[in-house]
Amino acid sequence: MKLREAIEKMAGRPPHLDPALAESDVTRFVIDSREANAGSVFFALSQPEYKNNGFNGDFADSTEYVSAALSAGAVAAVVREDRFAEHSAALDGDKQKLIFSEDVIASLQALAHQVYLEWNRPVVAITGSAGKTTAKELTAHLLSAAGLHVLRNKKNYNNGLGHPLTVLELAADGSYQMAVLEMGMSTPLNEIQRLCRITPPDVSVVLNVLPVHIEHLGTIERIRQAKAEIVEGMKEGGTAVLNADDHRVASMADLSKGHVVTFGIENDADIRAKDIEFKGFGETRFRLITPAGEAHVAFPLNGKHNVMNALAAAAVGHIYGMGPADIAGAFATVTAPGQRGEIIEYKAGFRVINDSYNSNPDALVSMAETLVAGSRPEERKIVVAGEMLELGERAVEMHREAGRRIGNLGVDLLIGVRGLAEHIVAGADAEGIKEGRFAADSVAAGEMLASIISAGDVVLVKGSRGVRTERVIEKLDERFERS
Repeated sequence: MKLREAIEKMAGRPPHLDPALAESDVTRFVIDSREANAGSVFFALSQPEYKNNGFNGDFADSTEYVSAALSAGAVAAVVREDRFAEHSAALDGDKQKLIFSEDVIASLQALAHQVYLEWNRPVVAITGSAGKTTAKELTAHLLSAAGLHVLRNKKNYNNGLGHPLTVLELAADGSYQMAVLEMGMSTPLNEIQRLCRITPPDVSVVLNVLPVHIEHLGTIERIRQAKAEIVEGMKEGGTAVLNADDHRVASMADLSKGHVVTFGIENDADIRAKDIEFKGFGETRFRLITPAGEAHVAFPLNGKHNVMNALAAAAVGHIYGMGPADIAGAFATVTAPGQRGEIIEYKAGFRVINDSYNSNPDALVSMAETLVAGSRPEERKIVVAGEMLELGERAVEMHREAGRRIGNLGVDLLIGVRGLAEHIVAGADAEGIKEGRFAADSVAAGEMLASIISAGDVVLVKGSRGVRTERVIEKLDERFERS
């Protein structure tokens, strides 16, 4: 893409642009000056953009990093004109490389939308209170196995910045045949609606509605309304893929502008898993039932919640013509995304399930059940459970209830990590767990675990992103060598 084309697509204003620069090739778009290099355009974000575009909190003004980005080789930078006036002493010498915008995030998103329109191929959008990234990776894996070149978000780039940056990869490589994009939200500010305006989905997948982010949205019904924006924002004639086991999700069928495909375990659904068997860590087996037939699946991830993620992905594969045998074959080659059910073996004779990317009460208990079911009777079963964030007014009760459920599973040792996790321990203690401990943070929990772990132990590590329970693994790695 030429710089002049990018300027047109974002409706930018370059009053001082060097005419020679207009024909420069642009290959990357960045919001971090440290990532700027030759061929990139740097978008300098500031507090007004964040506020205008549904971001909570206070953010640094990136205008002060424009000169650094240009010095690193960026072709141009997009800045608010009022911010240029404030920083004119530093930026005046580079004004021939500046593109002015009234709202830099809006310009980034407008550019991404125009690039999407030119590309004009199918988009699968995925949301849910939990499991988005895993479901995205599983879906992209299936479609790739079917021979499609699939664009997907890196990591969890699922908000008003990560989403357009992902879409803008199409400017450098238009050979992608399909995009699988997760869409996240954490506020009542229509975040998913905004993302759907950038890339209206052909297929909208809703995994679940759980009391996650309820601190910001107030009620679970408001969470449902926010998640439903992905169905409301789909293209006419598209397909909504909905969880039949979650009544709040199933009720979104009335919002579909086209077809509905359901998935589930407990309730009747188009795509269903039956005869689920947990064979051990790294292998779950089930019978996949689809309108096109059945197949037996050997699936390398554990936990009922991951079977549900697999069913959502299978529904998308079915929509795009994959038969049950093809889906089952692709699932057999799946690997766990980082920190999402990753199994780590240590030479000292113990093993760890690293599921530390995020947590909610249902997923925590599901993975604790997996831990117990996959362990031999003689193995000590340890759960390291971090505080679960953004659960709202019922947070204490929800932590305590999760602890009670864990306390009834046969876990030998529970270590609660930070804040409200003390109520997980209290709930487990009330049910007679053998031993419960509490650590003030993840580093302390890691040190505690490293001091007592021994051969034959099996450990689950899980916690909300902000608790950083991956530091527990880091502490183990400092003392023990992986197999």
